[in-house]
Amino acid sequence: MPPFAAIRTVSFLTQPELLMPKPTSSQAPLRLGIAGLGTVGVGVIKIVQRKANLLAQRTGRPVVITAVSARSKDKDRGVDISNYAWEDDPVALALRDDVDLFVELMGGSDGPAKAATEAALAVGKDVVTANKAMLAHHGQMLAEKAEAKGAVLRFEAAVAGGIPVIKSLTEGLAGNRIERIAGVMNGTCNYILTRMENEGLSYDEVFEAAKALGYLEADPTLDVGGIDAGHKLALLAAIGFGTQVDFDNMVLEGIERITIEDIRHAADMGYRIKLLGVAQMTGRGLEQRMTPCLVPALSPLGQLENATNMVVLEGDEVGQIVLRGAGAGEGPTASAVMSDVLDIARGIRVPTFGAPATTLDKSTPAVAATPAPYYLRMSLLDKPGALAKIAAALGDAGVSIDRMRQYGQDANPEVAPVLIVTDATSRSSLDAALAGMKATSVLATDPVAIRIENV
Repeated sequence: MPPFAAIRTVSFLTQPELLMPKPTSSQAPLRLGIAGLGTVGVGVIKIVQRKANLLAQRTGRPVVITAVSARSKDKDRGVDISNYAWEDDPVALALRDDVDLFVELMGGSDGPAKAATEAALAVGKDVVTANKAMLAHHGQMLAEKAEAKGAVLRFEAAVAGGIPVIKSLTEGLAGNRIERIAGVMNGTCNYILTRMENEGLSYDEVFEAAKALGYLEADPTLDVGGIDAGHKLALLAAIGFGTQVDFDNMVLEGIERITIEDIRHAADMGYRIKLLGVAQMTGRGLEQRMTPCLVPALSPLGQLENATNMVVLEGDEVGQIVLRGAGAGEGPTASAVMSDVLDIARGIRVPTFGAPATTLDKSTPAVAATPAPYYLRMSLLDKPGALAKIAAALGDAGVSIDRMRQYGQDANPEVAPVLIVTDATSRSSLDAALAGMKATSVLATDPVAIRIENV
């Protein structure tokens, strides 16, 4: 792996609007039907309305909106939609004769989003979506439906907001064998962890602040439980390793158990805690995990602040590529939607997951086999020999200790907080050690185990 100084890092930032002279084009316009007029849908409308000349110049044909659909027709969204036909039913929108490209921005793994997407594909219409949950659960089926009808299904906006990571994998790195995909793919979790560290706040305090700012999903566990980021990683893994999407076998662990003490201990050792996704094909099968990890503080991932996303791609020819940028928001996500729209307007047609859907194999799921050191935090009952029993449980599982110390004083005087850092070990050996610890009856709480990842 190349040193960090040699890594190419690309940041994707919102660019100012460009004013171009109106081009002439004899080609018919590409007519969009947009389902979902939330933050992203409004962002797409703004781009189409404000940059019509630029879009036509770049594609050689006009890009226009003919019809829209959302829950409420009368809501003030800050954009003029009076010139567009309205459909209460997104399925009806998808089937309109004056809609060439169906843009699905409603969200949700099932329900109207899935029904409307299937309806569009069934009649051979191309679809652009930002719906990571739908694709993580139904991506293979939808890709096969698109392929059977000669349609394309594109989803750049579903992963990492404005970062063109899908295009990087399917096009820019198509000549590489992908060896590993890693990254921070949920801005809300990164915001919580960095604010805890920078301001010395507890998880609960920052969680409530993020909720008040509207950063959290309606169901917060989608963010802090790692589910949202896991959806994204599953999609990247399917493209990178030529397999069917397999979210069900993703190892998921959220950040709910991370404390300010964990963050301080990590900093003392030269690390920062991130909700890190890692996917790689091993001799045992496809490893996919979205879990908290300690990463070197001076690495690109370690320096990532607030709601920014970062994806690290490793190919056998190109080495390591780092993509960094805004992972959410109106402008960045709408930008990603429009990148797919403009490709379709140009006639660029790429299989959903980079290869024909019928050629994608089902993966064999594998747990993390690559040895790594682990950070362990636990509270022990104040019993004679308690620490020795914990050390014995680790030794019996073949896990050696790099460092161990008791720190501070728990609010309960009968409980002693203990920190252990192991030498590199397999996850299976660590799990055996954790099971052995529980059998000792000296644990006041279940241990927190965090992998130390050198990415």
